[in-house]
Amino acid sequence: MKSKQLLGVMLGVLLIILSACGGGDSANPSTSNDGSSSNSSDSGGKRTVVVGGLYDITGGTGDVGTPYAEGEKAYFEYLEMKGGVEGLNLKLIGKDYAYQIPEAQKIYQELRDKEKAVAILGWGTGDTEALRQQVATDQLPFISASYSENLKNINESPYNFLTAASYSDQGRAILKWIVENHEGDDAPTLALLYNDTAFGRSPIEDIKEYAKEVGVEVVDEQVIDVQATEAQSQLLNMEKKNPDYAIIQQTWGATSTILRDAKTLGIDTQFIGLNWAAGEGIIDIAGADVAEGYIGILSHAFPYEDMPGMAEIKEYLDAKGKTVDDINQKFVQGWIAAKIMVEAIKIAAEKYPEGDLTGPQIREGLESIQNLDLGGLAANVSFAPDNHAGTEMTRLGIVKNGKWEPITDYFSYKD
Repeated sequence: MKSKQLLGVMLGVLLIILSACGGGDSANPSTSNDGSSSNSSDSGGKRTVVVGGLYDITGGTGDVGTPYAEGEKAYFEYLEMKGGVEGLNLKLIGKDYAYQIPEAQKIYQELRDKEKAVAILGWGTGDTEALRQQVATDQLPFISASYSENLKNINESPYNFLTAASYSDQGRAILKWIVENHEGDDAPTLALLYNDTAFGRSPIEDIKEYAKEVGVEVVDEQVIDVQATEAQSQLLNMEKKNPDYAIIQQTWGATSTILRDAKTLGIDTQFIGLNWAAGEGIIDIAGADVAEGYIGILSHAFPYEDMPGMAEIKEYLDAKGKTVDDINQKFVQGWIAAKIMVEAIKIAAEKYPEGDLTGPQIREGLESIQNLDLGGLAANVSFAPDNHAGTEMTRLGIVKNGKWEPITDYFSYKD
């Protein structure tokens, strides 16, 4: 009798423990940004939409990849802070792939299969291009931080979308500016400085081809590692050709190395960087005196610019006890990428109010975006079923008195 009573007590305790642990409860809510699993709806009946993120925090382009990723995450936090998107439970779940293509492929598959992501916010050119056929097969809309011209080919990249002017279009815009502003009777001469990655090589042939069209002579090319801490040998080789201008396709670290070594060597070539070779980090790393007079593509606004779109970012920062001094242009760039993706999700959710949202539906949402006003934080973007390049517009700026200042409005090389 006693043994039966003891057995009953033990079973009762076991049931209580199982109940407390929530065993078998499939409605447990998931959390974003930590790699945890998600469900199609939460306890409030909202439709859960997971956006996957591929970040470079610790890899070769982490200098600009880190603030970009912070901007993407911040936009999703801002939406949650404002009460979210009606009827939706939006989640951003991302991981650092350290700029390694195999790791990006592995994380992408985890985001697709485990987290059930229906759209992706990506990063680098090499991994974005490596994934584009798989992305097309999986039908997952993909907004990357890469602006490779290759991604504009809608037949080969039907689920990739560019949210700023391509690297090639940026290079063409620089050439247009050079032709219009070059002084002297001789044709302007140009050198190209880039790294030997898909990112570095991406615009080079297009720049060379367009240079021929507009009468700019490319006299030299130098390959400089994306993490270079010394570039004097390449710059000495370049100096032999004495180019009037040099276009840089790098990120902050290597660009700062180039500018420092050029100053040490007394080279008076006008250096002009594409968008990842521009931004506050150049001044911080190279020093204001070295960066003075450097020109770069300003694809997105700086936090200190008086733009209407900065109101949301300031509201977010205020809630976090921060100011615009705590972020930079690359943060703004990530914020805008996330904002555009969320805009497409909202459009898709309105058009398809029932059931789980799918990649093809979000693609439709992106393709229906027309002249999306980004409040001056970037050029307005438009997409269509036959055009996934959001804009050809960009602008140029110069470092003056230790600060970036725009020297053009947004323009296209076709203008």
